[in-house]
Amino acid sequence: MLNDAESPDHDLEATLTILTACLSCGTPARSAASTFCGRCGRPFGAPPPAHIELPACPVCYRSADDDGRFPSAPLPGLRLDLPRHVAEHDQHPVGDDDYLETLREGSRIRIGRWTAPYDLVRRYLVTGALEGGRRRRYEHDLIVTAMTQLARFGPDAAILGDQPEWHAARDAVSELLERYHRPTDRRSRR
Repeated sequence: MLNDAESPDHDLEATLTILTACLSCGTPARSAASTFCGRCGRPFGAPPPAHIELPACPVCYRSADDDGRFPSAPLPGLRLDLPRHVAEHDQHPVGDDDYLETLREGSRIRIGRWTAPYDLVRRYLVTGALEGGRRRRYEHDLIVTAMTQLARFGPDAAILGDQPEWHAARDAVSELLERYHRPTDRRSRR
C-alpha cells in the first residue's frame, strides 16, 4: 500500500506566502500573522473609510476604487490590492520606462534641447493630464507649456500668437509621447 507521500494524488507542497495589504493606505502586511496595518492601524481587509484619500499606484497613477482595490488587467473581475497591482505592471507596462530613463538627467528629463521635471513628464505621458494631485507644484517652463498646449489644442493646432520655440517644444513632446507608447514588439523590429 502507498503511503500519503507516494500517492499519485498527492500534490507537491509549494511554499507561497501571500501577504495582505491595507485597503486604506496600501501598506503591505509585515508578516502573515499581522492583523492590523502598521501604518494606519486599520484591520486588514476592512473597507477604507469614506473620509480618507485612497492609495494611488506609483506606476500608473490611478487611485484605488472605493473598496481600496484595483481591477486586474489580465483577469477581468479580479480585484487587487496595491502591491499586487504594482507587481502586475511588470507584465502590463504603461509605456517604455526604459527609454524614458535614457533621457533622464537627475530629477529632470531632456526632450530635444529642453529639460523639464522628470516626474511631471512621466505623469503626463502615462495619464495625459498635467494635474499631479493637490499637493504638487509645477515648474512652468517651455516643456510644461508645450504639454499644456497639446492637452488643450492637440498636436496639429494653429495657435494664435504661437512662438517658434513653443511649436518646436510641442513637436518634441509629441514625438516623445508617440515613442513612449509604441508597443515593445514593434520597437524591437526597427
